[in-house]
Amino acid sequence: MERGIVCQVVDDVKTAESRRSLHIDDAMLFTLKHWKQTTQFSGTDDWMFASPAQLGRLPWSYDKAWRMYQKAGAKAGIGRLGTHSLRHTYRSWLDAVGTPIAMQQKLMRHADIRTTMNVYGDIVTDEVTVASRKVTRLALNGR
Repeated sequence: MERGIVCQVVDDVKTAESRRSLHIDDAMLFTLKHWKQTTQFSGTDDWMFASPAQLGRLPWSYDKAWRMYQKAGAKAGIGRLGTHSLRHTYRSWLDAVGTPIAMQQKLMRHADIRTTMNVYGDIVTDEVTVASRKVTRLALNGR
């Protein structure tokens, strides 16, 4: 489906990039299908994450999801998180597995590659240590 929702108002998605098909890995697709089959609102026209407060007619509101995310971050000892941090994490993981920047742009659905390169992502693995070690070995002739 090509629908978006902002402030609980359903409308067309914003950009041509958002209308493009989205690849979902088979393992994630299986997980989402299982959720959809077992959730209270499992009809074909129901939202994937339908709001019980709205009797499934709308998805969870951003405010509700944000508050739950905040509570989960605090409970995990991570601190205050914003839901947008999920996009930053996704970009970091794409980097960590060696995904080319052009593919990252497509997967993140950015119309402009500068958004992908300049706004999102940070190193989340030991990449800095590994890269530094490799350069040091080159500099010290393999020692």
